[in-house]
Amino acid sequence: MKILIVDDERDVEMLFRQKFRKEIKNEELELIFAFSGKEALEILEASDPPNVVYVFSDINMPGMTGLELLGQIKNRFPVIKVSMISAYGDAENHDKAMSSGAKEFFTKPIDFVSLKKEIREIMSV
Repeated sequence: MKILIVDDERDVEMLFRQKFRKEIKNEELELIFAFSGKEALEILEASDPPNVVYVFSDINMPGMTGLELLGQIKNRFPVIKVSMISAYGDAENHDKAMSSGAKEFFTKPIDFVSLKKEIREIMSV
């Protein structure tokens, strides 16, 4: 299962690769990284239909925000599940994300136990 992680902070790639080391080694997951909303859309558009089944995106990014990306994904690729993450667990971002079609909303630091549970649920569908 391919997962796209979108965050403008490049150090998240190392963190995710470490936290999902076992799943990657067992070929249960393939992690793809984009460092902007624009780059994420380019990755999704590279194959038709996209071979990514889950997107995990930061909300606060320069250029296209995560909420704008969420709207684009839901319009163009409605079957892809999208969860959002924010350093700020404010109700406004949470409500906006959920009403725009996000599957889940996480706050930083990421609770990887909850995220792994979320991914297992998607894999079992």
